[in-house]
Amino acid sequence: MRAIIPVAGVGSRLRPHTYTLPKVLLNVAGKPIIGHIMDKIIDEGINEATIVVGYLGEKIQQYIEDNYSIDVNFVYQEERKGLAHSINIAHESFKDEPIIIILGDTIFDVNLRHFCESDFSVIGVKEVDDPRRFGVAETDGKFITRLIEKPENPTTKLALVGLYYIKNSRLLKDCLTDLMQMKIKTKGEYQLTDGLQLMIERGEKIITYKVDGWYDCGKSETLLATNRHLLDTKSTQRKINDVVIIPPVYISPTCEISKSVIGPYATIADGSKISESIIRNSIIGDDAKVYRSLLEDSLIGNNSVVGGSFKRVNAGDSSEIEFI
Repeated sequence: MRAIIPVAGVGSRLRPHTYTLPKVLLNVAGKPIIGHIMDKIIDEGINEATIVVGYLGEKIQQYIEDNYSIDVNFVYQEERKGLAHSINIAHESFKDEPIIIILGDTIFDVNLRHFCESDFSVIGVKEVDDPRRFGVAETDGKFITRLIEKPENPTTKLALVGLYYIKNSRLLKDCLTDLMQMKIKTKGEYQLTDGLQLMIERGEKIITYKVDGWYDCGKSETLLATNRHLLDTKSTQRKINDVVIIPPVYISPTCEISKSVIGPYATIADGSKISESIIRNSIIGDDAKVYRSLLEDSLIGNNSVVGGSFKRVNAGDSSEIEFI
């Protein structure tokens, strides 16, 4: 089976970090977001992938090629016209076999084999308090009857989580093509929900699959929340002289730490240098330098320098901040 992973978004809600780095390469619990997704699909036996890239896509391609050996191809989305457009331009990479679509800004804890065992197409959903920010699914108790993108007055709390198993990929291709030929847009973009709705109207049976392990990485606060969840399950153990480590944490073997307190819920990435600091519930990027600081609920980008005070900081790549 082939996984289709669209990652062409600019990640505007995670600026300033995404000015210089694609959102899916942001570190969470010691690994880029896309790395967690790739590990998951490989562990579940999916051995082919198509990754739709755009903004800074060459960095994503380089990371995948350097770290993974499965059959993967890259499709470049020159214009960001919506998720349906993103999937449509990847259609030549899959034939008529079933496919799984996984949005690239979300990490899942779900049994993909079980998810794809259905006799019908499947959409992952989760009940949320405010579904207006999401696509939602209305059902008759068994099958989805209607899909709506970001409804103003939702009649259901079943939010789409960004995980789709499509049995009839030929019909999906036809519906996405028709969607764009008819210029059917919602909120100014070609939406995958609208394409799937066309499939339903043409007879495709689609069921829901409740996904409890759905971890959003689209904003700084949700990225930190996902970091906390992953560290609860994948904390590293390490002893460092003159350093107090309060698990759960991820501490790269290539970082340097002295006279500091790390954790809980801190990720310290490759090549970073930490001294005389307290860091908790934060992510410190590659080759960053932090000294004489207390950081909490903070994201520090790659190659940044932060030092000299006790603050909450959201510093993008290659920043330099010093509090006197």
